[in-house]
Amino acid sequence: IPFPHLPEGKVVGLVTIKSNGKVCALRKNIWKYYGGAVFFREGSISMPKAFDIELKDINSDLVSTIEQHARNNIELTLDGVIDFINHRHKDLSSSYKVFKEQFVICWAGNKKVVKDQTYYSRVDIELINEQVKLFYSALDEISIVITEDTFAITEYVHLGLGREKHYYPLEEVGITFNDNGTYQIQSELLFEPPRYDRKTLYHIFNTNNILLQKLQKNLRLTKADNEDLKLAPATYLLCYLNGFEEAREQMDTMKDLVKSKDRATYNNFKESQRILRKVRYS
Repeated sequence: IPFPHLPEGKVVGLVTIKSNGKVCALRKNIWKYYGGAVFFREGSISMPKAFDIELKDINSDLVSTIEQHARNNIELTLDGVIDFINHRHKDLSSSYKVFKEQFVICWAGNKKVVKDQTYYSRVDIELINEQVKLFYSALDEISIVITEDTFAITEYVHLGLGREKHYYPLEEVGITFNDNGTYQIQSELLFEPPRYDRKTLYHIFNTNNILLQKLQKNLRLTKADNEDLKLAPATYLLCYLNGFEEAREQMDTMKDLVKSKDRATYNNFKESQRILRKVRYS
């Protein structure tokens, strides 16, 4: 159900369960709750528990009607497209695509073409009908592939030592739209980390650790130290991806130390940690 008066980026998920004298459970995964979860009242809160339950479509017609009403609200959809293109991202290259005459995807970003391949940075992609943000990043670059039924996003990360940096595909997210008014989102991790000579990485790792000690002791940094600090998020990440397990903990510590001193480097640390989380969880 649309809630048009919410602040930008806020969405409400509403689940209504009517009593029918039988057990009610979630059919599929929703947010952090697993399909098959049953909720029991314990004191002032409801606690989820998982059971092997055969679910039956008792109120599927009602649910379908509500979902269809939300999708077919043309006014809200048009308002969302106009707001996305003309207001939120008026300074970026933006576009939209309609799928199955029901779903509208808008995307915006800085566009560039390299060897006949189009890439976007500062990217924002949203499924307007359902107020779902599919992708957002101020740093990474992506490519987009569109077919009649699908919208696929390939995310790249810029990694390397010194000036020898290259773009590596990180993850592909594909959305497939069906004729019956439904869609599926599937993701696939594509990342293969670059490999480097272990002696070189060991030297870089030690340099970063010495810099970390200076930050912990609140010592004055030299010009060379400040240059190394700018590179630390990427070099710690590469060390970890090449088998230096301690690099993750060192990265966390350094990130907290630079938070109030160097916001740009702090944001780069957060981005490196985001890549690590995605690689580990996938």
